[in-house]
Amino acid sequence: MYNWNTDTSKWDKKSDSYIIWKLNQMINFGLNGKKLDLSLTRKYWSRLSLDPFRKKFMELILWPRKQS
Repeated sequence: MYNWNTDTSKWDKKSDSYIIWKLNQMINFGLNGKKLDLSLTRKYWSRLSLDPFRKKFMELILWPRKQS
């Protein structure tokens, strides 16, 4: 993921704020050939700022409904 408007070199890569920022960027603006870490996405789901339609679609992928 390439980000031109944020200097990530001064950010602690293990901090919650960096992880949430990176997940938001990857989901909203594209993965750019990288894979999304589903466990981190599930962990920080409630704190992500996503488009409502994209969030609904992602919920179907992360937590599929069981057919009865």
